Amino acid sequence: MGAEEILCQLRDVVFGQGLAVLATTGCTTPYANLMAFAAAEDLRRLWFATPRATRKYANLRTDSRVALLIDNRANDIRDFDRAVAVTAVGRAVELAGTDADGPREQCLARHPQLADFLASPSCALFELRVAKYIVVSSFQHVSEVPMA
Repeated sequence: MGAEEILCQLRDVVFGQGLAVLATTGCTTPYANLMAFAAAEDLRRLWFATPRATRKYANLRTDSRVALLIDNRANDIRDFDRAVAVTAVGRAVELAGTDADGPREQCLARHPQLADFLASPSCALFELRVAKYIVVSSFQHVSEVPMA
């Protein structure tokens, strides 16, 4: 599979899906959560929000290294041949003040139903600064796409 095809798969999955699984680690064990997200056009940054009174927020404050899994599965037998899973690996940084304005607008554009949540003072907005993507297709074709 060529680099162009891999990049096309990556873009299709990231921009075609609205939910992903965020994996964090804290002081004790790994933790995974289903999250809404938005992406920068250049794919170097992904944004997500979480209430501050959560385990994932505590984990993010303890260790900023995360993985965000985005996939296009349909929970169908054909997934073994057709599904593509993309893992974004990097560091998540909490945004505040004017640094959060643009990313918050991106999240609202992608998920208008989250307007009240994103406006809440208890909501923390994070930017995942992607170091690389791992693209897996047909459960066996693995490619890495560095973003540095």
